[in-house]
Amino acid sequence: MDHIDRQIITATQAGLPLTPEPYQSLAEQIDISEIELMQRLKCMQETGVIRRIGAIPNHYKLGYQHNGMTVWDIDDQYIDTLGTQIGSLDFVSHCYHRPRHLPEWRYNLFAMIHAKTTESAAQQIEQIAALLGEHCRAHEVLYSTRILKKTGLRIKENNVSS
Repeated sequence: MDHIDRQIITATQAGLPLTPEPYQSLAEQIDISEIELMQRLKCMQETGVIRRIGAIPNHYKLGYQHNGMTVWDIDDQYIDTLGTQIGSLDFVSHCYHRPRHLPEWRYNLFAMIHAKTTESAAQQIEQIAALLGEHCRAHEVLYSTRILKKTGLRIKENNVSS
């Protein structure tokens, strides 16, 4: 990473500019071309400096007041296939495999749901359970009461003078 990459990361820590052409605005702010900005972002993704660029919606402001992390106990041999199916549901924002911590925590598949009503959340959970079928040994739902994290990469600028 060079000083321009650091400038890009610092300039995007709070999100992209809310303009019709955010990448162009960002490039102008850093004083590089939009093409160079896009090339640098792609390179940082390919090398693992950044994982992804994406929108981070505030589900509460969008009217989704019933958000919950559903946790499922399924046989590890089915985790990839079933996780992919669950993750493709339009009401699941993210789905992933996590290790169990037995005997306290038996769950290994996590899927975040978003609903506008309690009834809709219950229907979504039933839909996941039906998709998992006989592979589901147990599940729970951990409902959110507030947003805990909605930030990306953060770096501090060094105050070292040369």
